[in-house]
Amino acid sequence: MKIEDDFLDQDDFYELQTFMVGPEPALPWYYNSIIDSDDDVDKFQFTHLFYTDWVPISSLMKILNPILIKIDPVSLWRIKANLLTRTSNIVENEFHQDAGKHEKLSKQWTTAIFYMNTNNGYTEFEDGTKVESVANRIVIFPTNTKHRGTSCTDERTRVVINFNYLIKNEIVSA
Repeated sequence: MKIEDDFLDQDDFYELQTFMVGPEPALPWYYNSIIDSDDDVDKFQFTHLFYTDWVPISSLMKILNPILIKIDPVSLWRIKANLLTRTSNIVENEFHQDAGKHEKLSKQWTTAIFYMNTNNGYTEFEDGTKVESVANRIVIFPTNTKHRGTSCTDERTRVVINFNYLIKNEIVSA
């Protein structure tokens, strides 16, 4: 696992943050009634899917270029932004690995979580490690690592961008 603070230079970060969560964000957010499972009737989030199943689906991908240049992926599987609203108590979601049904991805791919705002939410890993939500922080780890996100109680929202990608040194021959 690698954690890096001040991942983007301040100008690039400010532009992205303003675009996604500013007073009048340009990024459209979409209601998603499921976080963990259909049984969680009280959980929801807002998402924006930039890229899925190896295909870009958002016309707004270029706003992510400063991050993509730095992580330097060979291939992208998914990029998804998540916005969780404030809750009265921290709500921990279920542990999961991002590749889910794509077993090959879970063994060879990398996940990065980029934090858009500072709040008291966090990402917790199955081994008990917690990465606090700090604006302009990134955590990078193997996609088969189980982790979970949480809500926050001290800000209106907790916003992250999840990247699932292949990096050069992870290419393996068939």
